[in-house]
Amino acid sequence: MPVRLIHVGGEILTCEAWHAALMLQPPAEVPALVARLDAHPAERQAWAHATLGLASHAPYVVGRRLFPRAQLIHAGVGGAGLQHSPPALRDAVIEALGEADMVSVRDRQTLAQLHAAGIPAHLLPDPAVLTAECFGPTIAAHAHRGEVAAIGQRFPRGYLAVQLSADFGDDATLDTLAAQLGEAAAACDCGIVLFRAGSAPWHDTLDCLERLASRLAPATAQVFRSLQLWDICALIAGSRGYCGSSLHGRIVATAFARPRLNVLPPQSGEPGKVQAYIESWEAPALPATAPVGMLAARFGEALAAEPASLRSAAGALADRYRRSFAAYLPRPGRH
Repeated sequence: MPVRLIHVGGEILTCEAWHAALMLQPPAEVPALVARLDAHPAERQAWAHATLGLASHAPYVVGRRLFPRAQLIHAGVGGAGLQHSPPALRDAVIEALGEADMVSVRDRQTLAQLHAAGIPAHLLPDPAVLTAECFGPTIAAHAHRGEVAAIGQRFPRGYLAVQLSADFGDDATLDTLAAQLGEAAAACDCGIVLFRAGSAPWHDTLDCLERLASRLAPATAQVFRSLQLWDICALIAGSRGYCGSSLHGRIVATAFARPRLNVLPPQSGEPGKVQAYIESWEAPALPATAPVGMLAARFGEALAAEPASLRSAAGALADRYRRSFAAYLPRPGRH
């Protein structure tokens, strides 16, 4: 039986080698590397290739050169911004996807781009829609110990799980966020737990959350420090609702039938991966995103969603993933 290599994850189609290599470095070392290499494309690419041990411009998209006899499968991957990627990265992605046995993407924006390039891709939700179904008992066990259990004891009336990337770290934005989150928490008489969905460079920072916490009433807010995957999932699953910038934060909340709202970065340009996913899978009636200044009102609407409809949506997405993955999966021996 051939090796079956399955690509899953986030926005892997738009991650070039330079960024992939930087995200593997200790955060404290990244500014110096960027200062030294960012303006020198050839040196930057050489460093990235040496760091990763791969010559590809698209290291998260494996082609036949590395695995000539494997089944290459892409299961609900993302690439909403592929049209804006450097040409070398786009060319590498299209070449690798053209060699794959199955290509499925998680949003219609990516699907349209691949169809335009001649790739016979399919639409499939992000595999994280199966989080509750596949890992429910493990996540439930984490809810009853350590930092997650302590959160439940501190906020017996419940809490809002709030995550924000470093894009929200300027003082003016934090001031507005504090006012909006305080209003939202007061409206539902619950606490606020600030957490990171990840700590790689350009993702979430503890400093941003601590500065936000300092602007909130001490009795209502707490910074959650764990980066353990199941702890984070348990925190979201046990919350009254999720609010943040992370797409996977939203998808995990969806899997556990929790209300969710994505907050838009202050300098957001055209719709990105979050909006592309929402437009592909979420019911239009649900409030999906909000600018910082409208967070409280929109979150209040999201929290008012019928629990039965949230459970139905979670089950439908999980079922859609299982059925479609099984239908599109190539049989062993097919290349």
